[in-house]
Amino acid sequence: MKCFGFLFSVFAFFASARADPTWSEVGLAQLSDKNISPLGQTALALKPAEWKHAETPNFIYHFFHGFVAAPVSVEAEFYYRVIAKELEKDTTQWERKSHIFVFERPEDWKAFQQKAALDPWTGGIHSGNDLFLLRDSELKFKGRTLGHEITHLVLHRFFGSGIPLWLNEGYAEYASTRAYASFERARGFRAKPQSQAIAPTDFIPVGKLAGALSYPGEDKQVATFYAESEKLVRFLSATNKPSFLAFLEAMAKGNKFDNALSRTFGSRFTGVDSLEREFKVYASKDYAGE
Repeated sequence: MKCFGFLFSVFAFFASARADPTWSEVGLAQLSDKNISPLGQTALALKPAEWKHAETPNFIYHFFHGFVAAPVSVEAEFYYRVIAKELEKDTTQWERKSHIFVFERPEDWKAFQQKAALDPWTGGIHSGNDLFLLRDSELKFKGRTLGHEITHLVLHRFFGSGIPLWLNEGYAEYASTRAYASFERARGFRAKPQSQAIAPTDFIPVGKLAGALSYPGEDKQVATFYAESEKLVRFLSATNKPSFLAFLEAMAKGNKFDNALSRTFGSRFTGVDSLEREFKVYASKDYAGE
């Protein structure tokens, strides 16, 4: 598992900064991209007089207090660059910026959840070119929500909306788990990316996981869906990273799981059953990386 390697070693520099040096607070009318999505308009309609706005190279921020949002900009730009590098994609020619809406109070986030009809368990959401998240300034540990949602955003930009649910969530979990552990280490905490073993009784057959069009109905099943998706992404990437990137590209273009697997991992797995036999053993073990 060396795919993030040297990229995380530079995170101490970004994590130690109080804000992105390019952070610039501006009025709503001065933003370089003033196109606010319907979901963004729903957010700004809550306490409309209190929102402030700022920009960094890749993002536009909507927030209530700079001391909360400015540190978010450090993480967001870092995650963005790391994930783009990991996926071997170039973003230098993009001109349109993505919007990040930063909520500070749980009660405001709950009001937004209700207005936007979001699942009550979500702490952040990626929608098209936007991110919406709760960043409670009173919490010492901020969690992986920002990294998870930034990953969704980058995947959407590079590959469009065709990525299957399990692969989208699995890669977001995979990337954010590793990056957040690095962030905590840079702050002096002992942290490693970890994931718990999947109990044999909870294991979701690979074919069922790959074919899911929506999240499971029960909270425990949702947790298993996320955990197993992350493990499958990590397993395939560790098996052969170039093959995994080709697999991701094929899946985003609408290929069926078994066809994409055959085209990219055909020399390793003879089919979905072959993959599942190896992966089930892998998924049954705890993981704690560096």
